[in-house]
Amino acid sequence: MRIRFLSKNKHKIAEAEKILNPLHVEVVPITVQIDELQTIDVKAIIRNKVLRAFDRIGHRLIVEQTCLYLDALNGFPGGLTQPFWDTLEAERFCELFGRGEMRGVTAKTWIGYCDGRQIYKFEGEIRGSVSSEPRGDRAFQWDCVFIPDGHQETFAQMGERKNEISMRRSALNAFAQHLREAADA
Repeated sequence: MRIRFLSKNKHKIAEAEKILNPLHVEVVPITVQIDELQTIDVKAIIRNKVLRAFDRIGHRLIVEQTCLYLDALNGFPGGLTQPFWDTLEAERFCELFGRGEMRGVTAKTWIGYCDGRQIYKFEGEIRGSVSSEPRGDRAFQWDCVFIPDGHQETFAQMGERKNEISMRRSALNAFAQHLREAADA
């Protein structure tokens, strides 16, 4: 099965390919620009993004939204993670949230899928903490500051091993299960 994945982020596309290809799902990257709704309401972001993408592309496809929920900020920034991260970047992020007792963070990924008739949403999450300093490759946004619970390394330091435990893995697994069930129906 082929599925189009609308994302400008080559790291997210590569990760989706590595996770879905063994499940016999071929990921077709679509890098068309879709302006994203800016809100903390992630369900609204996913719905808006998948509808706009489907309208533009005209084929079944998935979109993705990954967010951080910082304990120190009562779950903020959520749907505003990208502009929040872009403003602070790794060093400042660690200074503010990687020291002290309130280092906890939840990372969540939502996959929005439109088959032309209906929108489906799939979620994955993982708990962790913010590292005291950036560690590992900084190319994939906040992977260099997120330490999953039960581990000592950041996602960036884990490399490919991240794909076995990540929030994106959980969301993509739920999506793949949906595809299998739909094929069996």
